[in-house]
Amino acid sequence: MWEAGVSVRAMRLLHTSDWHLGRSLHGVDLLDHQAAYLDHVLDVVRAERVDAVVVAGDVYDRAIPPVEAVTLLSDTLARLAEITTVVLTSGNHDSATRLGFGAGLMRERVQLRTHLAGIASPVEIRGEDDERALVYGLPYLDPDTVRGPLAEPGGEPLARSHEAVTSVAMARVRADLATRSGAGPVRSVVAAHAFVVGGLTSESERDIRVGGVDHVPSAVFTGVDYVALGHLHGPQRVAGPDGTTLRYSGSPLAYSFSEQHHTKSSVLVDLDARGVRTELVAAPVPRRLTDLTGPLEDVLGALGEAHLEDWVRVVVTDAHRPADLYARVRARFAHALVVQHRAPEAAGERALRAVTSAQDPVEVAGDFVAHVTGARPDAAELAVLRAAYEHVADAERSA
Repeated sequence: MWEAGVSVRAMRLLHTSDWHLGRSLHGVDLLDHQAAYLDHVLDVVRAERVDAVVVAGDVYDRAIPPVEAVTLLSDTLARLAEITTVVLTSGNHDSATRLGFGAGLMRERVQLRTHLAGIASPVEIRGEDDERALVYGLPYLDPDTVRGPLAEPGGEPLARSHEAVTSVAMARVRADLATRSGAGPVRSVVAAHAFVVGGLTSESERDIRVGGVDHVPSAVFTGVDYVALGHLHGPQRVAGPDGTTLRYSGSPLAYSFSEQHHTKSSVLVDLDARGVRTELVAAPVPRRLTDLTGPLEDVLGALGEAHLEDWVRVVVTDAHRPADLYARVRARFAHALVVQHRAPEAAGERALRAVTSAQDPVEVAGDFVAHVTGARPDAAELAVLRAAYEHVADAERSA
């Protein structure tokens, strides 16, 4: 923490995370939209006189990213380094080794924190009035990988949980901070990629559960001014210990339909003697995501009129599957990503039925036809199903 009553210009950071470079959305390549977001980040850095950009993990979408994603990151870091300092950590989607390759060769204003050795080695940021901030970058801490190396020398491995390994990492951060208390007022920031208790999830975050334990209590992060979190895709503040502000910046783009109501953003963070203040900066929206559910004629008519340019997920609820469903929807919505038919449940019909070996296979097949089409097979269709089943059964008996 810093000394109260010291009047200095606010240190300004831009907190972002979960870029997922190289990701697609239901087959749509998002790299151009991701590039537009990174151009936006550069504009914000210039306009807001940002002292450092903190990227809290999941820079890439997978361990071996496509060449185009690597090129985009390289170009972006080079451009950012011309105007500010960048502190970048690895997330659970990243390969820490690949992302951190060449970290020792990076220019001074690009600092990668992807390995345990750097946990207690902060990046020092100096502002215009010589104010200081220490940024500690915690890479994603996989308990199975790090609970041995983080344990006391010669001791037993730590418990197999995110809480255990993150607690030790933060203890090292606080120990390093204690050695710097005599160097004048300093702000402290931790970038961490974790699922903190109280955070709200969406469908597109990869499960990081280990042995059923995936949450980290917010109290683990006590002793620092601001925790720049990554992993959850919705921007949100998480209740933390007194004196510590914890916030997820969220992802810059919606990566699933469950995120359609998010307001995507980055976080401007001001730190000075009065405390921590945050402001969300809205990210550019390439195209809205919208769910459209109803009878086909409604979806193609007034219900869908305002969403012709959206990425849409269409669920048609007609009793019977309409002919040429996919072609008709795509003719109306050029950006339809998902097209489904879901017949309304018959009154009193259970949504799920157990299938056992005691049931007639033709009856089971008939239930499936009813589920898909919204109508039970007629006598002629049942005869076809029966003939097909008996043909297969005869073949198995004679094999």
